[in-house]
Amino acid sequence: MNLELFRDYCISKKGVTEGFPFSKLPDVLVFKVADKMFAVTYISPFDKIALKCDPELIFELKEKYNAVEKPAYFNEQHWIAVAIDSSVPNAKIFEWIDNSYDLVVSKLTKKQKNQLDIL
Repeated sequence: MNLELFRDYCISKKGVTEGFPFSKLPDVLVFKVADKMFAVTYISPFDKIALKCDPELIFELKEKYNAVEKPAYFNEQHWIAVAIDSSVPNAKIFEWIDNSYDLVVSKLTKKQKNQLDIL
């Protein structure tokens, strides 16, 4: 996984925007849907990503994958950090990105989903 592949995958999802919203952390790239974060990474170095995660899966993922860690700046009950160290296949990371996106979308109002044509 590299930054370009990660970015391209995230931005390809319906209604997603990207940006650098933290003035004190100018290297932090954030992906949002309906102004709600679902994926975050440092761009330099690109060595870790943070994703929303189903709270019921977090412990299981940490047990199964050494690359899944406690996130530095996010609620560890709802987010995971994934080290980009080639130990997790790209397909699995894409699956986790999908899950993160879907978690956020599931919390959107019907109006927000209609505006993004996600229904």
